[in-house]
Amino acid sequence: MGKTWATRGALGIDLHLEPAGPGLRRSLTDALRQSVRSGRLVPGTRLPSSRSLAADLAVARNTVADAYADLVAEGWLTARQGSGTRVATGLPALPPDPRTAAEAATTVHRPAYDLRAGFPDVSAFPRAEWLKAARRALTAAPNEAFGYGDPRGRVELRTALAAYLARARGVRADPEHVVVCAGFSHALSLLGRALRARGADTVAVESYGLDEHRRLLTAAGLHHVPLPMDDLGTDTGALGPGPAAVLLTPSHQFPLGLPLHHDRRAAVVDWARRTGGLVLEDDYDGEFRYDRRPVGALQGLAPDEVVYLGTASKSLAPGLRLAWMVLPPAVAREVTRVKGEVDTCGAPDQLTLAEFIGSGGYDRHVRASRTRYRRRRDALVAALAERAPAIRVTGIAAGLHVVLGLPPGTVTRVIRAAAARGLAVEGLTPRHRHPAAAVEAPDALVLGYGTPADHAWSGALDTLCAVLSDPTVISVA
Repeated sequence: MGKTWATRGALGIDLHLEPAGPGLRRSLTDALRQSVRSGRLVPGTRLPSSRSLAADLAVARNTVADAYADLVAEGWLTARQGSGTRVATGLPALPPDPRTAAEAATTVHRPAYDLRAGFPDVSAFPRAEWLKAARRALTAAPNEAFGYGDPRGRVELRTALAAYLARARGVRADPEHVVVCAGFSHALSLLGRALRARGADTVAVESYGLDEHRRLLTAAGLHHVPLPMDDLGTDTGALGPGPAAVLLTPSHQFPLGLPLHHDRRAAVVDWARRTGGLVLEDDYDGEFRYDRRPVGALQGLAPDEVVYLGTASKSLAPGLRLAWMVLPPAVAREVTRVKGEVDTCGAPDQLTLAEFIGSGGYDRHVRASRTRYRRRRDALVAALAERAPAIRVTGIAAGLHVVLGLPPGTVTRVIRAAAARGLAVEGLTPRHRHPAAAVEAPDALVLGYGTPADHAWSGALDTLCAVLSDPTVISVA
């Protein structure tokens, strides 16, 4: 027969079969048997009723009933009054798929504790409040919200973001110039393509950052050159006329944790106005400030020269895949054109976030998270001062990570010793340093104290202190 049957049975059950060979009953029986034997239909799977399957396949009901009966008699299926026909349990184990075995052999086991930077405590995602916001948002949503949307994103979210960012981060935002993206990487990719379309060929970046961001710029056809750094942050005075843009984390440099000095903030704005360049401001953890007055967004100083980039990945969860750009008008048009004709982010999550912000739920969640993360940071600093006083802790005034300075030559030993105790940590590695930067990465850990769930925090901290206080690990070889 050779054709594919895709069927819809009772209780919304769909069944896809690919029978082959002569005779309806035999080909149907063979196709069902092969689906069970291959593991595609797992034990306990409910099959469509014989009446529904026959109707969908345009065959006599007796043909399906007889095929089912044959497989029940062979032990492949079971049939009970009131529970329908199901794939039998207790079937012989299938031989292992060599591809699955190969994948299992290369699977990395998850550590017991994780203190790598770049993640919030996703277990603290406000599920109940988010669900309430989703119900309100979807109930009030117009029908057109579920069609192909504005490439800039839902107007409800852009309006909510403009008001929130103006209030909380000092951003001068118009909803018309806000573009919603599927995460920061998506935003940076769009900006890279827009810059390239403008004729740009070079972007300045910080000497320390993420190589993923540099790769995105390269993929957009742009060269990137590093700016030197010191105790005042990135040296924006070193910017010349060559770069068309500069990518900065001015409020809390990643990974070193420094705020950009106010003189250098002014210098980069002056550079942009003088040369026509753009400043790309990555405000990845702008909500989390602890020991100093909040540092407002650089964009508030020069909205016509600065592209503000924010994200829900740290404040809520990276799995939402929601980020946003506040752009100068001309750049907003260019980025929107590059983004395409339709929205690329799911409308339901955008509507929910808009409602979550507008109802005050976002502010409450951020404030609660800020308190919890500050307590963790305080516990980390106190524990290290007591148990590993030789370790220098920097970058503690804000964010979700700190930098732990280690004795020279010990970072690899520390990472291995931590892994042996089930703790994942990451060093300040070449992954963070620009390959053309004229600096050497010091021995240090970039430690994400925001990553563990609350129940794992004390264990992670105790394990870290045990490693850093072990003289066989920390002593210089």
